[in-house]
Amino acid sequence: MTLMQWFICFLIIQVIHGLGTWKLYIKAGRQAWEAFVPVYNGIVLMKIINRPWWWIFLLFLPIVNLIMFIVVWVETARSFGKNQPTDTFLAVVTLGFYNYYLNYVADVNHIEDRSLHPRTGLGDWVSSILFAIVAATIVHTYFIQPFTIPTSSLEKSLLVGDFLFVSKFHYGARIPMTTVAAPMVHDTIPVLKKKSYLFNDNYDKRKTSWQNKLQLPYLRIPGFEKIERNDIVVFNQPADTLLDMNNFHPDRNYYKPIDKKTNLVKRCVGVPGDSLEIRNGYVYINGKQNVLPDRAHLQFSYYVQPKTNQFNPKFLANRYDITDRFQIINNQNTYHFSAISDEALAKFKNHPNVASIIPIKQEKGVRDPSLFPHDPNYKWNVDFFGPLYIPEEGKTININLEVLPLYKRVITEYEGNTLNVKGNQIYINGAKADTYTFKQDYYWMMGDNRHNSLDARAWGFVPFNHVVGKPVFIWMSWDSFADGFKKIRWDRLFTTVGGSGKPTSYFIPFVVLLFGWIGYSKWRARKKLNS
Repeated sequence: MTLMQWFICFLIIQVIHGLGTWKLYIKAGRQAWEAFVPVYNGIVLMKIINRPWWWIFLLFLPIVNLIMFIVVWVETARSFGKNQPTDTFLAVVTLGFYNYYLNYVADVNHIEDRSLHPRTGLGDWVSSILFAIVAATIVHTYFIQPFTIPTSSLEKSLLVGDFLFVSKFHYGARIPMTTVAAPMVHDTIPVLKKKSYLFNDNYDKRKTSWQNKLQLPYLRIPGFEKIERNDIVVFNQPADTLLDMNNFHPDRNYYKPIDKKTNLVKRCVGVPGDSLEIRNGYVYINGKQNVLPDRAHLQFSYYVQPKTNQFNPKFLANRYDITDRFQIINNQNTYHFSAISDEALAKFKNHPNVASIIPIKQEKGVRDPSLFPHDPNYKWNVDFFGPLYIPEEGKTININLEVLPLYKRVITEYEGNTLNVKGNQIYINGAKADTYTFKQDYYWMMGDNRHNSLDARAWGFVPFNHVVGKPVFIWMSWDSFADGFKKIRWDRLFTTVGGSGKPTSYFIPFVVLLFGWIGYSKWRARKKLNS
């Protein structure tokens, strides 16, 4: 729905609330009209149910409000003496319309100074769990979200098995667009393996289904910095139509809401307004080769011919830091290494079992049909790509049949326009067009692992409304490569994602501070008890 449609829906809800509670307001010593005034009626209701006034804000936070509405329905019933399990059940299953029974039929009185402490151990447990979920959901949605590195596309900067904290507030927290969803999970409920949100993802029904009308339009809280070139960014995969990102051949396309598309983490090598080109695997921005931070290490694929023996994965990982997969590809015992950094290559070529190492590079002008823009006129591949302009909000470009494949998805899918081609003419929203002005910023996201990364070369630009946040901190790291089972990478615990030089672990200082705080708290409690 649009913002105007949501506003009308909000007003209708206020009328429904007023009609169902105005007598209860009177019994609580308030005026009937107070039940109908938007927002103010909520503040008054918090006083009636003896809860803090700022709860009203929680009723306007998507996902959180699904829990808070239930709590308020139950608390309203209890504020008028309805404390039995049956009353709680009816308040929940009727979606709050149990208030109509209390308002018009039941003989109830307001309990002004009722105890807020649950009457049973179960009630106390449920209350604690609910508010823990509310607090965690707020933190998860608007401040910090945990994230796990599943692939090696940014290997050496971020390792498979790293557990990150992703900041939502650096670039500005995005208001959830999917309003009905399970809290603190992404697109799938763990264990149950079921979709975690209410949305019809069938292509033919996605624009007409009532479920999809519950979507909020894109809104973002202002951040305090912009995405800079070479930042590592978490974002929703723009072209995600897979049920499972590990299955590239689903039974059909699954069209997901923006905030439920698969989360990915890549390096932003191109920002709005840049002209980007890839030459021999290296990125050039506005004609100059992009210089990566010192913690970044580009990796490329190689054919390696051994002299006699086979290679041991554990030995190569420990000795040369070659951690990506490799495999024999023919009867001559030639190995295909999917990713080796320049630093590792300089050492590995001196290995006594290495006969030859040949870079795997595609030739310029040889088209890879799996890559963006998926058009035969653009003979691009992973090593030779572009040049192309990265759209910037408010900037206008000339549009014609030659450049249309580059920006068609931007114009239609990301910016919501209709586009038709009649002969040599392009029509946008029914009007003939030879220029187009972009409505938002776009970015170019790539992996440092240039030959083993699913990135923008496959699906194109990333709109700003798909940006999730900025990885800032590694709190845990598991190495599943060593000895066939997981081991903790102690040197990566509590390290920052950004910065220069070798990452510094703050784990020991954290442990010292933690035990110091625990000791101080116990000492203070003992001192208070003795006094």
